[in-house]
Amino acid sequence: MGDGTAAAEIDVALERHRTELTGYCYRMLGSSFEAEDAVQDTLVRAWRSHDRFEGRSSLRSWLYRIATNVCLDMLSAGNRRARPMDLTDATPLAQAALSPRPDHTWLEPVPDARVLPAVGDPAEAAVAKESVRLAFMAALQQLPPKQRAVLILREVLAWKASEVAELLDTSVASVNSALQRARATLAERSQVGAEGEVSDPLDEEQQKLLERYVKAFEGYDMAALTALLHEDAVMTMPPFDLWLRGPADITGFMSTIGASCAGSRLVPVRANGLPGFAHYKPDPDNGGFSPWAVQVLELSGGRITGFHCFLDTGRWFPLFGLPLQLEAEAGEGEEGA
Repeated sequence: MGDGTAAAEIDVALERHRTELTGYCYRMLGSSFEAEDAVQDTLVRAWRSHDRFEGRSSLRSWLYRIATNVCLDMLSAGNRRARPMDLTDATPLAQAALSPRPDHTWLEPVPDARVLPAVGDPAEAAVAKESVRLAFMAALQQLPPKQRAVLILREVLAWKASEVAELLDTSVASVNSALQRARATLAERSQVGAEGEVSDPLDEEQQKLLERYVKAFEGYDMAALTALLHEDAVMTMPPFDLWLRGPADITGFMSTIGASCAGSRLVPVRANGLPGFAHYKPDPDNGGFSPWAVQVLELSGGRITGFHCFLDTGRWFPLFGLPLQLEAEAGEGEEGA
């Protein structure tokens, strides 16, 4: 590999692409943890074969070629990650039961910082954010793996058809055909669980909506919360396959089965290009507050349309760099929401 300086230069060159590769692998796999594994595998393979990289393409396109092959190998088992509403019908509150499914069933949340590289072009940044939103990610998971790769490379990353054909060892005609089929599938799904209209950055109305949401949730004020929810709002709680539709069932669940969340605290996070919160609920045994969920919110027309609670705190809180305990602070309930 040459001397230590050359090795260090290769390390730096490869590492520069980590965030965008993680974003690509996350879109392909629907799992934040599998994406990180795939990128690590990609960088290790690139390191080992760097002396055979002859510069016929850019380092970036070579890395994407390796990453695509890693992802296609991982997807060969045929598992498609999903949201609860992709698998079952909404459950009436009277029949609500918490039945977990295995981790590999679910589309996973991801911190923006892990998958969205800093770019100077606002339009490019907006496309990147929209392409990791939960509804778009769920739609991607419906595509066969190669169509998924073509769609991401062409529509999200703006590669030319000829570049994608070279990466996949196929023809431009084949790439264009795959893109047409992928677009048709996404168009059919566009009415199911729309991802909302979240501005980037959030506009004043959306900021105020979130402030009202925090105040209503931390105060566990179901009347105030009802006023913020769209009439078709959905609530999901992976790893449970239960999902609820409409303010009455959502607030009914929160005031019965979820009643122990009264008095919770919310800490802002950015997940999947959407506003979110780390939800800590009161810890009667140890005092303070313990992790309960990472919430990801979808907004549209001045209302909350999606309220997605990812409950596996042992995985999500470390991923988001969140503390595993919040101390109770004197007077904290009087701070502005």
